Amino acid sequence: MSAFTLIEGTGAPLPLPNLDTDQIMPKQFLRGIDKAGLDRGLLYDMRFDEHGAPRPDFVLNQPAWRDTRVLVAGPNFGCGSSREHAVWGLQQFGIRAVISPSFGEIFYSNAMNNRLLLVMLPQAQVDVLMRAAGNPAAPASIRVDLDTMTVAAGDFAAPFTMSDRHLDMFRRGLDIIGMSLTHADAIAAFAGRHHAANPWLRDVAATTMARLAG
Repeated sequence: MSAFTLIEGTGAPLPLPNLDTDQIMPKQFLRGIDKAGLDRGLLYDMRFDEHGAPRPDFVLNQPAWRDTRVLVAGPNFGCGSSREHAVWGLQQFGIRAVISPSFGEIFYSNAMNNRLLLVMLPQAQVDVLMRAAGNPAAPASIRVDLDTMTVAAGDFAAPFTMSDRHLDMFRRGLDIIGMSLTHADAIAAFAGRHHAANPWLRDVAATTMARLAG
């Protein structure tokens, strides 16, 4: 994964409160055994009608927002079930950041651990961005800067915060697995000490399966 400290691109308004992960990624798109094709499922019932035709009035189907990189969302975005597919679908669609007053707790962890940047701002500031992004003649280009920890659009600018761990992941280009593997030597050393003190616990599953097979 590539490291980055700046996201900049067209913002799109999605002002619905409590937009849950079942709506972000409907259940029929969870059947695959890999992540491929989830961009089609993103917000499917909002983007398409019952015949599968694009809804022309939905923001992401309109020409002004076809290249959206930043969603400006209503409060409690990503509430509901814990499906990680919602995060992957947003990323595959080209969304690199979501700005909202608040997020579903599990969705927040899933997104940040997969390096989909989530930014929380007060409702009044989100409203300003929502209006700027909602102009079809010239939707705002929104800039999220991890060096200055600010969100900017035109004359608007606001600070935001995130945990040191998540900031380090973005700056180093690591997801949660990659970040864990930076501690591989310490993990291996711990495992060595643990098995030396408790040798009967080494390879318990493999040993049990071998005995059952025999």
